[in-house]
Amino acid sequence: MNLRFRLLLVLALAAGAPALRAQVKASLVAEDDAVQPDRPVQVALHLVHQPEWHTYWVNPGTGLPTTIKWDLPPGWKAGEIRWPAPQVLKDNTGAVIGSGYDGDLLLPVTLTPPPGLHPGDTVRLKASAEWLMCRDVCKPGRAALSLLLPVSGDNPRPDPQWSGRIRAVIARLPRADAHWTVKAWRDDRSVSLEVDPAGGKAPPGAIFDPAHVHFFGDDDIVAFDQPQGVLADAHGGFILTAPVAVDAPKDPQRLMGVLTAQAGWAPDGSLPGLRIDAAFSPGEAGGPAGGAEAAPAPPAAGLVATLGLALAGGLILNLMPCVFPVLGLKIIGFVNQAGHDRRKVVEHGLSFSAGVLLSFWALAGALAGLRAGGAELGWGFQLQSPVFVFALAALMLVFALNMSGVFEFGLAATGVGSGLQSRSGLAGSFFTGMLATVVATPCSAPFLAPALGAALALSAGESFLIFTAIAVGLCAPYLLLSLFPGAVRILPRPGKWMETFKQILAFPLYGTVGYLCWVLAGQVSENDFLMIFFGLVLVAMGAWAYGRWSAPGASPRAARWALGAGLALAALGCWVAWPRPPAPMAIEWQKWSPDAVAALRAEHRIIYVDFTARWCATCQANKKLVFHSGEVLQAFHDKNVATLRADWTNKDPEITAELARYHRSAVPFNLVWLPDRPEPVILPSLLTPGVVLDAVKG
Repeated sequence: MNLRFRLLLVLALAAGAPALRAQVKASLVAEDDAVQPDRPVQVALHLVHQPEWHTYWVNPGTGLPTTIKWDLPPGWKAGEIRWPAPQVLKDNTGAVIGSGYDGDLLLPVTLTPPPGLHPGDTVRLKASAEWLMCRDVCKPGRAALSLLLPVSGDNPRPDPQWSGRIRAVIARLPRADAHWTVKAWRDDRSVSLEVDPAGGKAPPGAIFDPAHVHFFGDDDIVAFDQPQGVLADAHGGFILTAPVAVDAPKDPQRLMGVLTAQAGWAPDGSLPGLRIDAAFSPGEAGGPAGGAEAAPAPPAAGLVATLGLALAGGLILNLMPCVFPVLGLKIIGFVNQAGHDRRKVVEHGLSFSAGVLLSFWALAGALAGLRAGGAELGWGFQLQSPVFVFALAALMLVFALNMSGVFEFGLAATGVGSGLQSRSGLAGSFFTGMLATVVATPCSAPFLAPALGAALALSAGESFLIFTAIAVGLCAPYLLLSLFPGAVRILPRPGKWMETFKQILAFPLYGTVGYLCWVLAGQVSENDFLMIFFGLVLVAMGAWAYGRWSAPGASPRAARWALGAGLALAALGCWVAWPRPPAPMAIEWQKWSPDAVAALRAEHRIIYVDFTARWCATCQANKKLVFHSGEVLQAFHDKNVATLRADWTNKDPEITAELARYHRSAVPFNLVWLPDRPEPVILPSLLTPGVVLDAVKG
């Protein structure tokens, strides 16, 4: 790790990566400030969403629910997440996309300690949380969390910050209420839920606006994305009718879920979600009360219609931004083939199509195998892997440099150039088809999402048919132009303009590299994200070195040296940038402020303050050398050190004033506040793990 950062210093860029901001921040909080033996303790996963971002409920519709995997001391037991009432999630067009949450969210969990705890000891509760966060795009999120609590022989005191909030969330969790009775009916098209006030009288304040009553099913009986009809009756109740989902169970016996109302269900209006668990009554949907007008049921989607959607989606994939770079490569191939014999053109078209088909079949087989093993997958799941995203970004960068004229190696691998007339050219067309599949799969073109949803729900054989239809749609334009040479002849003839045209088409590839780096920004830490850029610089340097010393006319020895140097630099770049899993005890920095320091000093905690900036190379070196040290991380966790970061990347008068207080006008600047000292320990500008360990030990 130290060597990686020395490479960073050698490159010495003055400006860091653009400012990142977590879309969802996670932490673990507790209701009380201590635990007692054998007495359950309420904790909660605290998720803070940035504006317009959301995560998902236990039955999300689309998306994936938030999960917590606990790593507790021996004898401890963890309950399930207790889900608050969800809300309807919509995209920017108003279409319903699922059920979930935004804003400031607490997900309570009950933990039960063993009876053998000893007062005076300290326990560390560890958990790994994962979620899917979405706005216009979706990205997986994860965090390794921990909570340090002392063991007390007396009744623990409520935590002043979290006790009231956690108790309020638990009090508002969905539950059945004696003021209401429920009945349910169903038929092949719809489900009806009748909700009436017990004793014929609604609780005070129960005024229901049909636009703000919604049923969220625990299972897939009700279509989550279809409108629900609500018809009030004369007794203060109503009947809700919802369409049955296309993939609903054949013969469900009960309707279970949460019914939400903006006015609330309790007499004081404090219960937002009513827990529904009702056996289906015999009879027609709508029941004896006369029923409500049924909401429109979704159209039946047969296999033939789904295959049509898949074919149309594959065709439209050719117009998607993530496929456009590959489309540019194919255009160059057409131009090169113009004027050649028809047989060669057809061979390249069939080779490209074979690459697309085999890649889609391989992906379909992998999805079927993973699904059979119980995995929950979505389309584009491969972009959830930082390693895959980085490898794809590096590959696209090499292609772009090749098209820009930095080097002239591997044209056959991209399916362009004069190699199209040879056996290696056919292999290049096949590889171009595979590449098209790789960059196309994360796209969700119009008509494609329903086809993919069906493919993930149908049998393996039907899923393979759908994936085949998508592949045929994707490769159809290329194949048609290959089979009809008259269409190829309308393209311009090869000439000097082709080099300029090829270099212009490199820029969409550079744009794709930028997009993939943006994806990585949400998957890796701030420091690892910076290393990815330096790694890509080394990959580019390797391509340049190869092109510089292996140009036409170079001696065989120079060409061999260029190849070796290029591969070595590219390998070094991959090693520098390769995404690593997060450290098990990574530091969680909080924002610095004088009030934060005062509050933590009142708790008699050790406080580490880091005054830093992204444009400060020495600051980044300190982070790499110190906070990737296992010994430092262990000491910070054992001593429960509070870590505050004062980020001076942009102008901040408060940070400037604090630096001036210590007669400083630059960063890095690090302080350690010890509980028994009135003034902090000032650390040197260049840090080592030993310096930091000595400071926190006092």
